[in-house]
Amino acid sequence: MSDFREQALKYHAEPTPGKISIEISKPAETVRDLALAYSPGVAEPVRCIAENPDDVYKYTAKGNLVAVISNGTAILGLGNLGPMASKPVMEGKALLFKRFANLDSIDIEVSHRTTEEFINTVANIADTFGGINLEDIKAPECFEIEKELIKRCNIPVFHDDQHGTAIVTAAGMLNALEIQGKDIADATIVCMGAGAAAIACMELLIKCGAKREYIYMLDRKGVIHTRRDDLNEYKQLFANNTDKRTLEDALQGADVFVGVSGPDVLPPEALKLMAEKPVIFACSNPDPEIKPELAHATRKDIIMATGRSDYPNQVNNVLCFPFIFRGALDVRASEINDEMKIAAVHAIRSIAKEPVPESVLKAAEVSSLVFGPEYIIPKPMDPRLLPRVSKAVSDAAIASGVARIKRADV
Repeated sequence: MSDFREQALKYHAEPTPGKISIEISKPAETVRDLALAYSPGVAEPVRCIAENPDDVYKYTAKGNLVAVISNGTAILGLGNLGPMASKPVMEGKALLFKRFANLDSIDIEVSHRTTEEFINTVANIADTFGGINLEDIKAPECFEIEKELIKRCNIPVFHDDQHGTAIVTAAGMLNALEIQGKDIADATIVCMGAGAAAIACMELLIKCGAKREYIYMLDRKGVIHTRRDDLNEYKQLFANNTDKRTLEDALQGADVFVGVSGPDVLPPEALKLMAEKPVIFACSNPDPEIKPELAHATRKDIIMATGRSDYPNQVNNVLCFPFIFRGALDVRASEINDEMKIAAVHAIRSIAKEPVPESVLKAAEVSSLVFGPEYIIPKPMDPRLLPRVSKAVSDAAIASGVARIKRADV
């Protein structure tokens, strides 16, 4: 582990500190080039944009630019370490945008005293960008922040910790349930965790057919039920009218366990309580709610996913967010709505059912991948994700009326 730490620090420090840089896209070698790039040539697009604001997409990089914005209150699994500590993560997100969807991205870390200050800061700079990716903001503030910014901004605003996680989880879950011969409408789901990702995952699963009354969500105090008086408005949405109080109570006969909480909170004895052919998504990182080796040793009939790349079925947001934004920006969508998210779910899950290109097998360092218990979600390096998911998102934006241009114009 110390060797990996040294490698990670060296990677970020050398040969140039950080992971992103800015490059110019036009020639700037001659006096003529500079006259066109700045004064007096720059005055011409300025006049055009002043006359027709949509020309900003024609003459500037706005349409291919995403801001990755955080306040550092929920950094990975490390907690509230502040805006500056979040900068390596935000630069990493910018790297992923460029690597997987050729979107330019810049990270912005915001210091603020109140939620309103954060919202005002982001809203006031939003027009600079084609889209805004919110990141590593703790619950419940993240819900209010995203909701208000969607209202105030005329570009897509997307909290990836919520919706990216939810989209990939839903895609993998639908495939896993299909393999297990179960219908999501009949599935009893236990969700360990009640933060931003947990609530978003459950809400999207409901939109994909799950029944709210069949979902049991747990926080640090146990099952969220209707007789508790300590619930915020977001947890109240999942307050179940039940006598179940503990994880073991909730897991009795359950079909699905989704963990977005912490390491080793699912004991093998509790796993034994679940129905036949259960689905386990243990997504706590880096240490899952139950180690895959232990889970498979306890039950031979499970399908399991984690957040780790060294096990099969990694629930990885990079399967989603670059392509969601690519599709949204390609048609100048004003928002990323439920129709676009669900389109992404079905595009992602469909790829896993198809033959896997040789390039993906090589990159994944495996000899074969076939749709089944150990392959329910595509690999992040699958080249089909960019065209398929972004097109599905663009088409859904057009069909739902939030796109400003038609695909034929892209």
